[in-house]
Amino acid sequence: MSNRHGPPKHQNKYVWKPNAGHKKNETELGGKFRPFSDITGVCARCKDQIEWKRRYGKYKPLTEPAKCQRCSKRAVRQAYHNLCSACAKDQNVCAKCCCHVDQIIGRDCSEIEAEEKTLEEAIKNARERDRRTLLRAMNKGKSNTTVKTTTNGERNKVGELFPAASLDEYADLSREDDNEDEYDDDDHICN
Repeated sequence: MSNRHGPPKHQNKYVWKPNAGHKKNETELGGKFRPFSDITGVCARCKDQIEWKRRYGKYKPLTEPAKCQRCSKRAVRQAYHNLCSACAKDQNVCAKCCCHVDQIIGRDCSEIEAEEKTLEEAIKNARERDRRTLLRAMNKGKSNTTVKTTTNGERNKVGELFPAASLDEYADLSREDDNEDEYDDDDHICN
């Protein structure tokens, strides 16, 4: 060990890249076609540590689920985690360092599934034009929260995906439109 203290003697000219001379297979885990999963259920400090491992080529993903330290089930699906997501959520602790935290990074699988279900319901009730626009925006990676929404009086064709502020309101509006169409058909028959 050296006795030198303080900043480094010189600053690096370029960023170090792991496996710089090796060609990477894009179909392997961590490649363009199979990216790593999101880091969830950990505190901010542990998330930074795992991101560092990914950035510098030290990250080793799990090949099979690991055993949880609390419930002893093979339910740990992410690398470097010690607890399964259920135990970490129940105990309100970080899944990696097991310390109590106020805010946990990422979302639970059940929350993601519920959001996808409401989105599919809204897509099913939408007009064909709106459905295709929404699917195109989802494929580009745009989120629904950043898209402008307008009221019925001031609709713009550019940037409008939904006439309502949320997916639930949009589904309700489309159901109301369907009901009004049925009544209009009945009125035409009676007259």
